[in-house]
Amino acid sequence: MGAPFFAHDRAKYRMKGESMLDIILVEDNEEIGNLLCDFLRKENYVVSVAKTGEAALNLFERYGAKLIILDLMLPGMDGFAVCSKIRESSNAHIMIASAKTAKDDKLKGLGLGADDYIEKPYDIDILLAKIRGIFKRKYALEELICGDIRLNTVTNSIFVKEKAVDATIKEYELLKFFMENQGVTLKKEYLFNTIWGSDSESELQTLTVHVKWLREKVEEDPKHPKHILTEWGVGYRFE
Repeated sequence: MGAPFFAHDRAKYRMKGESMLDIILVEDNEEIGNLLCDFLRKENYVVSVAKTGEAALNLFERYGAKLIILDLMLPGMDGFAVCSKIRESSNAHIMIASAKTAKDDKLKGLGLGADDYIEKPYDIDILLAKIRGIFKRKYALEELICGDIRLNTVTNSIFVKEKAVDATIKEYELLKFFMENQGVTLKKEYLFNTIWGSDSESELQTLTVHVKWLREKVEEDPKHPKHILTEWGVGYRFE
């Protein structure tokens, strides 16, 4: 399979329009996999199912994922090997869900870097509650969302309608500051000093240019923006 993709490699692939998955479900039992996948998608998670360890790693290398729900008894590469491989390059949350209930198996899985170990058969409501807790604790502060705009503060990425936007660092910083101050009219001088610094050699017109570029990338109709609004004679307001 070759060397694993690291975080910046996955970000590069997502810049082509491939956004990170919420969950990769690694389960070779088709009935269990489909059932759990249906439950997770009803909870609005973006889920992909892999029936083998090799398929799981291919998915992870291409898209990344916030949570991997991992069976251990898989055809070919087993779950222990998958867990170990993912941990070489990522701190994504790994939850082992297995019928292997022996203490040694649990210790081995946790020792390889798994965060949780849940026994099969599991109660679907308990599993969903665990997953909600993981996303609330670990990922709630990692994203800013407004309408169809999503900003990931970990990868410094912008997504519009789940498609990655190719943006500069300053465009990202400007959008992040706008989204953190929704509904607040921000004066041009304050915005400029915050993003570029009061000692910057750039001119105030730089802000106007960046707002124009940003609108072209995140607004459905840049000439009639619905998010980045101009307050004439004052500055801008994000809605």
